[in-house]
Amino acid sequence: MSAQNTSMSSLASQICNQIASIFSNPTTPHAPPLDLMVAELATTASQNGRVFLYGVGREGLMLKALCMRLAHLGLSAHFVFDMTTPPISSAADLLVASAGPGGFSTVDAICSVARSHGGRVLLLTAQPESGSCVKNATTVAYLPAQTMADDGGEQSRPLMPMGSVYEGSMFVLFEMVIYKLGEVLGQTPDAVRSRHTNLE
Repeated sequence: MSAQNTSMSSLASQICNQIASIFSNPTTPHAPPLDLMVAELATTASQNGRVFLYGVGREGLMLKALCMRLAHLGLSAHFVFDMTTPPISSAADLLVASAGPGGFSTVDAICSVARSHGGRVLLLTAQPESGSCVKNATTVAYLPAQTMADDGGEQSRPLMPMGSVYEGSMFVLFEMVIYKLGEVLGQTPDAVRSRHTNLE
């Protein structure tokens, strides 16, 4: 292995280990986010409800990736503001939103609208006690990772700046959610693959 590949492998390992360490952090008194998400999504599927997802910036990109995989599992999944997003209208419907630092004005507003129309709101956040978005959540999934809210003050250049640890943790969490939810819903690899777009 070349020195360049060794260096790249080492850096990749450091980043992956930093993200993996987040899932060893306690979430008490909140239940583990994996359990909460699988339970809420399975309930939505069993009630033929719809799943809506929303986040801003890189958090939004992670949620778009989750939205795609939920559709592959056969759920009616929609990213807020897409032109074909239907209305949220009942307790069978679930909004999955993220506000890593605790609150964003748009996330606050979307969560409030979802609740006012009878929908459930699962909020992902690293600030479950102080964030402004928590007030509109029916379920809070605590992901104990660094965000922009507590970034700064480092004496040296961080391996993962600003909200990267939280965002990377979202991606890993969502992969675990899809794996576990697929088991719960009895989805085979062939069934999942059959729902992938052919317009590429």
